[in-house]
Amino acid sequence: MILPISRRRFFGQSLGLTTGALLTRSLGLKAASFGGRQVASVGTTPMIITSHPNPTGQAALEEVWEALAAGGSALDAVEKATNVIELDPEDMSVGYGGLPNEDGVVQLDASIMDGRTYNAGAVAGIENIKHPSSVARLVMERTDHVMLAAEGAKEFALSFGFPEEDLMTPKSRRAWLRWREEHSDRDDWGPPDHLQGWEDEAGRGIPEAGDDREAFLRGPELSTHGTVNVLAVDARGDIAGITSTSGMSWKVPGRIGDSPIIGAGLYVDNEVGAAGATGRGEDVIKACSSFFIVSRMREGRSPQEACEDALRQIDARYAAVGIDYRPGEKFVAINRAGDFGCAWNIGDGAPAMSVMDTAGYRRYEGANTAL
Repeated sequence: MILPISRRRFFGQSLGLTTGALLTRSLGLKAASFGGRQVASVGTTPMIITSHPNPTGQAALEEVWEALAAGGSALDAVEKATNVIELDPEDMSVGYGGLPNEDGVVQLDASIMDGRTYNAGAVAGIENIKHPSSVARLVMERTDHVMLAAEGAKEFALSFGFPEEDLMTPKSRRAWLRWREEHSDRDDWGPPDHLQGWEDEAGRGIPEAGDDREAFLRGPELSTHGTVNVLAVDARGDIAGITSTSGMSWKVPGRIGDSPIIGAGLYVDNEVGAAGATGRGEDVIKACSSFFIVSRMREGRSPQEACEDALRQIDARYAAVGIDYRPGEKFVAINRAGDFGCAWNIGDGAPAMSVMDTAGYRRYEGANTAL
C-alpha cells in the first residue's frame, strides 16, 4: 500500500500503553476492542499473510497457497507471493511501477529471512531489476554476506541472469514529471514565468501536461511511502519473511530505508514468529521495530499486541524529548502457532492485511493506535 504523508508528517495526541490483549480462537475479520483489551484473531498453520489487503495481495496468496498447503516451504511461498506483487504495475510502492527518487530513477530495496536456517539476505538501492526479493534470496543462499547495494547488487543480479529492465511505467513517469514541475516555484521546471496563472479572453489557461492526476500527488508538500511484507509459517513450523519496496517517493538518490535492514523492516525467529514494517523507514530503523515486535512476542505478547506495542514505543520516544510527532507506520506479524496481527498509527481508519490459511482467504482489519 501507499501511505500519503506531508513533510511535516503526522502530529497527534499522546497515547498511553493499553492493558494488554485477550487472545481468542476466532476466525473473525477484525481486532475488536473490549474495555481497552484487543481480541486478536487466530489462524491455523500453514499460513501466509501480506500487508497488502488489495486484489493483488489476495492474488499473490492464492498463487502460492496450494503448494504451501501441500507441504511446501515457507521460504518458497513468500518469495513467489512477493514476485506477484513486485510485478503489479498499478502498485506504486513496490517493484515495477514504483515511484522513483528525485532524479526519476527507481531504486528498490528488499530483504528476506529464513527462520529455519537463521539466514538472511538483502539488496539496497538496486536499479533496473524487477524482482529485488529474489536477488536478496540469492545473496542469502549464494554468498556469505547479508546485504549488497547499488551497482554491486545489480551486477550480482545480472550475473545470475536477471534481465535489466526499465522499472518506470507510463503512470509512474507521469507522476514523477508532475512532481518535478510542482515541487518548487523557484526552479525552471513548469510553465514559463510569463504564463504562470495566465488565462486568455475565453478564460482558458495553459494546457495541462497530462490528465493523470493522482489525488495523493496534488501539491508540492506531498510525498509517499509504502512497502509490502509477506510472512509465512509452513506445515513443519518453519517461518520465513520478505519485505520489498521502492522506498519513499522522490527520495534523495541513494537513500536507503528500513526494508533491507534485518531487524528494522523484517525479522524472523523460527522459535517465535516474524514481523514486517511499512511506512516511514527512518523511524523503523531507529526503533529496530521488527526485532522489537518479535521480542515482545517471545515475552508472551500476541502478534496484534506486539504490533501495537511497537507503535507506542515510537510515539513514546518522541514524547520523551518533548515532540508531539507521530510518523506513519504499519506493522504486521505472525507467530509460530498461526496467530496474526497488524496495526498502524495513521489516519482515521483501521489497517488491513490479507490472510490465507486452512480456513481460506480473508481480509483482516487490525488496530489504529492513533485513535
